[in-house]
Amino acid sequence: MKKIFLILVVFFGLNLSVLAGVDINTASQIDLESVKGLGPVKAKAIIEYREKYGMFKSVGDLANVKGIGVGTLRQLGDQVSVQEETASNEVKAH
Repeated sequence: MKKIFLILVVFFGLNLSVLAGVDINTASQIDLESVKGLGPVKAKAIIEYREKYGMFKSVGDLANVKGIGVGTLRQLGDQVSVQEETASNEVKAH
């Protein structure tokens, strides 16, 4: 019974993290490249923007990144996210 419970916890835990999308404030180059619509160039641009200007407050802020426009934002859909904790931590740090 414990094994079944553990399997269910792991299964649902992994699925919930996938539903949340890749957090653009903490994602690595590899994480970002795994998102459909983001290749190496856009992933690098996101990281460089984040390092220069700080954490994204919303997914819509990606429109400020060179090479990412409305079409890319539509394509990304819910594959990316900004977790509340990462966005609020940046505000507290300033």
